[in-house]
This record gives sequence, structure tokens and C-alpha cells, in this order.
Amino acid sequence: MNKTLSFLLIVVAALLFIATQSIFFVGQAQHGLVLQFGEPQLPVRTAGLNFKIPLIQNVVLLEKRILSFDIPKTLGLSSDLKPFEIDNYSCWRIVDPIAFVKTMRTEDVATERLKNIVYSQLRAAIGGETLKDVVDTKRTTIMAQVLARSNAQVKEYGLEIMDVRIKRTDLPNRQAIFQRMNADREKMANMYRAEGESASRDIRSLAEKTRDVILAEAQKTSTIMRGEADAAAMRIFADAIVTSPGFYEFTKSLELYKKSFSANSRVILSTDDPLLQFFAR
Repeated sequence: MNKTLSFLLIVVAALLFIATQSIFFVGQAQHGLVLQFGEPQLPVRTAGLNFKIPLIQNVVLLEKRILSFDIPKTLGLSSDLKPFEIDNYSCWRIVDPIAFVKTMRTEDVATERLKNIVYSQLRAAIGGETLKDVVDTKRTTIMAQVLARSNAQVKEYGLEIMDVRIKRTDLPNRQAIFQRMNADREKMANMYRAEGESASRDIRSLAEKTRDVILAEAQKTSTIMRGEADAAAMRIFADAIVTSPGFYEFTKSLELYKKSFSANSRVILSTDDPLLQFFAR
């Protein structure tokens, strides 16, 4: 009796084990894929209870719903060499469970792979446009381009990217940009200032050279004119002496009186002194 009960218990336990290993449940929002010795077989077509061969087959359950991921804010460079920070998100789903399991295996691996693909395509697309186009006029076109190119890359993984969106575009480190702009303007100001000082030195040098030439010419002309005037005066003076020696003597005596006799001055001379000859007349 005890042996029979033990046998029945063993049989029931074995049946329960086989049942638990043979039955699996697939939800409405899940892909079910049966693996046989690690190789994916046909995906489960119906949701609910399904069966598999115990110990030989196992089941992988994958999300059928749309999944999403965010790419943290990263630094980019537009075609006009303006840096900016951009963060975006993407929505994706599994469309071919067999290809997905063969290539990606898990959703975490797929997410990391998708991040790299979308990010590289986004940077390539933005790098060909100006910052104004990225922010304003061509954002929709850029997103469509990134979506198409990314889907072309992930098709072999059994994935489909549903949407790619830029959440925010911003300038990186505004303080650093302001300082760099200040430095650039200061550099330009110094350059213009140096050019102005150089031009000022050239103008001043030319003006001084012109001044020296004019002064030299004026000095030359003045010397010539003074020499000619002195020569003319000497000729006139000589002619005057020859023509009227008495008048010359008289004028020279007057000059001597003017220099010798000042106010309250006393001069003692003899009456026959030549200096007083004109006083005696």
C-alpha cells in the first residue's frame, strides 16, 4: 500500500513537472518565441496558454508594445561651426522576434545599440546644417532623414524605429561662450588698434618729413634772401659812404650818442674831443 502511494505521488509529481515545463503564457502585449537548444523557432502566433517540449525547448518573451529611450544631452557642431547641446528621444518596437533574438538577444542590448545608431545619424544630419536651420526651418526634415537612415540600419535586427524627436537644443556653457565672444572682440579691437597706431605712425612720420623738407626749403630761401638783402644793404651803404662821407660820419656819431648818453649819465671829455665835434657847431 505504501509502495503504491509512493509510486502515485512520484507519477503526479512527474506529471506536474512536465506540465509546468510544457505550458507557458504569452500576454497580449508580448511576443513569444520558442527556442530549441538555443536556436529560435517559429514565434508564437496566439496569446494565452501555449505548449512546448519540456527540457528541449524554452521560451523568450519580448515586448510587443512601443518602447522608448532618451539620449542624454550631448555636444554637437553645426556646419557653420557653432557648438550646441541637444537631447532627444526615440520610440521603437520589435517587428521580427527571430531576427531580434539572433542579433540583439535582449532589450537592454537593443536599446544601447539603437542609442548609438540614432545619435550618430543625428550628429551627421545636424553637422550638414547651420544652427539656425536646426533650430528653426529644417528640424522636421532633419528628423525624417535621421529616422529613415536609422531604420535602414536596424532593419536587420528585427527592429523598427517609430519616431525620433529633438526635445531641446541649447547653447553649451553660456558663460564660456560669452567669454570667448569677449576674447574674440578684444582680439579684433587690439588688431584694429594696432593697425590704427601703425597708420598713425606712418602719417606722423610722413608729416614730420614733409615739415622738415618745408622748413629746410624755407631756411634755404630765407638765407638766400637775407644774404641778398645784406649784400644790397652793403652796396647801398658803400655808395652812401662814397657819395656823402660827412653824412655817414654824422649818422654814426648819432648812434654813438644814443648808446653812450643815457638818462642821468655823466661823461667828462675835453672840448676838442672828436666825439663832441657836432655839439660845437
